Amino acid sequence: MKQIIQDMSSGATSLIDSPRPAPSPSSLVIDTECSLISVGTERMLVDFGKASLISKARQQPDKVAQVLNKVRTDGLTTTVEAVRSKLSQPIPLGYSNVGIVADAGSDTRGFSVGDRVLSNGPHAETVRVPQNLCALIPDNVPDEHAAFTVVGSIGLQGVRLAQPTIGESVVVMGAGLIGLMTIQILLANGCRVLAIDFDGTKLALAESWGAEICNLSDAADPVSAGMAFSAGRGVDAVLITASTKSDDPVRHAAQMSRKRGRIVLVGVTGLNLSRDDFYQKELSFQVSCSYGPGRYDHSYEEDGQDYPLGFVRWTEQRNFEAILDLMSSGKIDVSAMISKTLPFEEAPVAFQGLANDKGLLGVLLKYESAPETRLARTVKIGTVRVGASINKPRIAVIGAGNYASRILVPALAKIGANIGPIVTSGGLSGAITAKRFGVEKAGTDIDQILSDSEIIAAVVATQHNTHASITARLLNAGKSVFVEKPLAIDRAQLELVRSAYEKQVAVGSAVRLMVGYNRRYSPYTIKMKSLLDKVNGPKSFIMTMNAGAIPADVWIQDRDIGGGRIIGEACHLIDLMRFLAGNEIVEIKSQKMGESKFELITEDKAIILLRFADGSHGSIHYLANGAPSFPKERIEVFANGGILQIDNFKNLRGFGWPGFRKKGGLKQDKGQEACINQFYQAICNGMSSPIPPEEIFEVAEATIKAAEILREQR
Repeated sequence: MKQIIQDMSSGATSLIDSPRPAPSPSSLVIDTECSLISVGTERMLVDFGKASLISKARQQPDKVAQVLNKVRTDGLTTTVEAVRSKLSQPIPLGYSNVGIVADAGSDTRGFSVGDRVLSNGPHAETVRVPQNLCALIPDNVPDEHAAFTVVGSIGLQGVRLAQPTIGESVVVMGAGLIGLMTIQILLANGCRVLAIDFDGTKLALAESWGAEICNLSDAADPVSAGMAFSAGRGVDAVLITASTKSDDPVRHAAQMSRKRGRIVLVGVTGLNLSRDDFYQKELSFQVSCSYGPGRYDHSYEEDGQDYPLGFVRWTEQRNFEAILDLMSSGKIDVSAMISKTLPFEEAPVAFQGLANDKGLLGVLLKYESAPETRLARTVKIGTVRVGASINKPRIAVIGAGNYASRILVPALAKIGANIGPIVTSGGLSGAITAKRFGVEKAGTDIDQILSDSEIIAAVVATQHNTHASITARLLNAGKSVFVEKPLAIDRAQLELVRSAYEKQVAVGSAVRLMVGYNRRYSPYTIKMKSLLDKVNGPKSFIMTMNAGAIPADVWIQDRDIGGGRIIGEACHLIDLMRFLAGNEIVEIKSQKMGESKFELITEDKAIILLRFADGSHGSIHYLANGAPSFPKERIEVFANGGILQIDNFKNLRGFGWPGFRKKGGLKQDKGQEACINQFYQAICNGMSSPIPPEEIFEVAEATIKAAEILREQR
């Protein structure tokens, strides 16, 4: 199947071949009939992509601050590479999709195969969308009209926040798609509406529905128009649906409002507010969040957990349904808002023309490809890159998230590895990564890897809670596995992997198991290890990870999904200390910050103590309450009257260390490329796993135990 993507570095849009998404329990797989280009929103994305780096920076000052902090801690070269890599990742376009349900997940409710549905899916021939972001379409609402539902729900949520009552005077600033939908909703609600815009054609449409208008292109004064519209009393509410960098819409809204009037920002404007404008009238100001309650809540959107209707009357999904009901009853008519209807294949040309035609409202894309062309779970992306060797062992990649697409796949491509396919659940990220690095195929079916005898190894870079099960399946199929940390997030998962590995060993299989503990492959770690190996006697370690704060609702904090940050990230330092000590871990203790009303999560502010068989000992300080401007990792070893210190894997210094003072480089090197390369070379050359399996299981068990101790504390 095909999907539209946008290059964020250039603004170019293109069609990409992508495998059909795999079904998931709480989602629907939908074959698209039509989708809507929301001209204002998607033009803004295209314009941002076309902007220069300086212009992009000016538009995102908060990101600039993050970049500057990274330069200070990680170095200029590392930061530039990270920024370029981020901008090189294309994004899918579109969020207003109509189609037919082809597959309904086992946990979905109220949907069946064959249903005609609206969703916030992207511009693609087939989409997978969580059930709470879908709605059934009434029989008398055509596809072309239903495609406007998501846009309408954005306006509806703004109206709900404004809480208008029958007969109130309401101003809508901005008569684009969202503004025009908002106007119709307000009129259906019994309000008097004043529409303000620069475009006379759009205003004429609003006027035909019964709204009064103010044309700014005629030098009309919006404040005077608002006061006249309200008979000098001031308007009851203002909804700002415009997109502009100017502060004028908010300032004008405040000046035309009555005392205790309501202002709701649905669009995007400057926000340099005047206190006097709001203070004297006791105005309320609120920013509307997209489609309504549930937006950006993972449990609602991804897991399908609905909010009880008695407590949250209007959710995203119920707002979709309300818009469709208004269409069905004839209270909203979008037919005059359809500017163009184009074949889906012409979408890239349509996107490039957005900047030149400011009069466009809704542009519909029609999908008429044969159903059988959308069914492939594995697709050929292109020709294999120059330098790749088909004579080398073939290694598949499962998962194409940030780490896999920015580190693991590029590292394998650099050494000419025989990669493929790249398998992901949704399909698009794998297709994008495959195209970028010259990998021939992308897919959404793990079973293909298991049954393909030419694939002798696989990289697992999926969500943490899936690592163990996928790794065990691969091992049972006789495949060697490189799994991104952690190996497992609990003891049951760990035993699942251990059992699968031991069964292979018992039958004489040569499978290798490797975990991405890359810190031990940093050139600074290797040098430190060579110096420590000359020391007789135990050593003392102090390792600090300035982890940075992550909100409690981010997936890695979820013990059932991410395993928590100790298991998900502190495992790196447990492995590193085990490597440098060169001896078995014999004792594990850990202590977290005490419970406090000021800290929602305390597990990610902890100290882990390890003791080794040779008497060496060390502490790992995993702290999420520090400043981002401070280096993220520091490794210190005290031994034999001297000290060795690695500072953020940018340099190594010796204090009182005979024959050694320092080792430095131009960029940070955490050993990420070397780690995956060591595994692939072991596969190619018939060598054993670079990290002994007993160490892999030892570190995984120690990490889980450290987390268990912390979770028992109060």
